[in-house]
Amino acid sequence: MFKKITRQNHDRLIKQKKTISVAESCTGGILSSQLTSLAGSSDYFLLGAVTYSNKSKEIVLGIPTRTIAKYGAVSQPVAILMAQNIRKKTHADLGLSITGIAGPTGATPSKSIGTVYICLATKNKNTCRKFHFTGSRQDIRKKSTQGALRLLCAHLSQ
Repeated sequence: MFKKITRQNHDRLIKQKKTISVAESCTGGILSSQLTSLAGSSDYFLLGAVTYSNKSKEIVLGIPTRTIAKYGAVSQPVAILMAQNIRKKTHADLGLSITGIAGPTGATPSKSIGTVYICLATKNKNTCRKFHFTGSRQDIRKKSTQGALRLLCAHLSQ
């Protein structure tokens, strides 16, 4: 079972009048699903974009082709741009992104299966974390979603 947004964080988003949009890759919409699992989430959730392919990252999120070519789709620069651009496109207070390699294929010599970047962007700050999750494809997708929710929780608790 996937961890859903907690009632406490749901209430914090509403009380703080914060809005959020997300850009997901390897999780394929799971984060968006979890963020909208509680009634009333339309008060804060604006948009979830599943930008699974490099082309969709370019077209939907405006990630430059050269950035993906230089760093790879699974990288800190791309995760930051995903979070920043989804936030800006939707005029959200928060942009949250996940990009990674869930497996069982897709690894490169420099990026193993389970490599995931999660970024939270606000108007003035980007917080990006790199993870090396283990387990099955489903395990990695679950852990990635949970990591994103933890990052959001930490931000809302400040």
